[in-house]
Amino acid sequence: MERGNQTGNFILLGSTDDPDLQSLLFGLLLAMYLVTVTGNLLIILAVLSDSHLHTPMYFLLSNLSLADIGFTSTTIPKALRNMHTHSKLITFAGCISQIYFFVLFGCQDNLLLTVMAYDRFVAICHPLHYVVIMKPRLCLLMALGSWFLSVLGALPGTLTILRLSFCTNIEIPHFFCDLPEILKLACSDTLINNIVVYSVIIVLVVFPLFGILLSYSQIFSSILRISSDRGKYKAFSTCGSHLLVVSLFYGTSLGVYLSSVATLSSRIALMASVMYTMVTPMLNPFIYSLRNRDITVALGRVLTKMVPHRERVHAHLS
Repeated sequence: MERGNQTGNFILLGSTDDPDLQSLLFGLLLAMYLVTVTGNLLIILAVLSDSHLHTPMYFLLSNLSLADIGFTSTTIPKALRNMHTHSKLITFAGCISQIYFFVLFGCQDNLLLTVMAYDRFVAICHPLHYVVIMKPRLCLLMALGSWFLSVLGALPGTLTILRLSFCTNIEIPHFFCDLPEILKLACSDTLINNIVVYSVIIVLVVFPLFGILLSYSQIFSSILRISSDRGKYKAFSTCGSHLLVVSLFYGTSLGVYLSSVATLSSRIALMASVMYTMVTPMLNPFIYSLRNRDITVALGRVLTKMVPHRERVHAHLS
């Protein structure tokens, strides 16, 4: 593939040639994708439809659900299509687009988790000033700011790929275009690309992670100063769901990229990629709904409204 040639193809090797195993993977990916999209859409509908959930925490949660839908939709539909058509090809333009949106929604997840950590910090460490600090205007600005930074942050690493030339080996050992793997395939010098990628990681991953750790250090310090066990439990329960989501997000992503140092079989690499791109977005709605009574009640109302609507449509068609 020549430099700047957007008509060439990459080959995605993150699947198997075994028909039985491929059918199993197709069914598994499809089921996980449908659960992820449905679960996160229900969270968004619940927050929008219930006035009791028009608070900073649930507003940020609905943004996180939207980012999770985008994150999984960037990679999984293409993987499902390739499995269905028994093809492993992705165009250069499709690969560039996939990288951009994958980085965008990944950064957005990271930044939103940081903003949510700050929200929990204010709620636990400064409860009397929570309403004054976490005003709707500030929440909107933080959400818009995270989207804006993600859109801009995904551009440098993606655009610098256009300056590269690629050799005959254009096989990617994943079911999606992973930026580090694309850089390994380049024949030209990738020093500038690596500098750009590491700079973006420092600004949009390391700094936000440091903010999360700082927020939770203050949160745990405040919880330990609470005298009663009931008060400690109540304070910890307000941030338990977010802490679990943060642990899953960073645990799976760091686990995948640290394990890439070792030699993995294609099947293990595929499962590791699925864990990173699918498991956390799929589990987020369950974590927040099962541990939060307000979300559970709101979801019940949404589903109750949807069932009669389906019955009326069915009766009309009959």
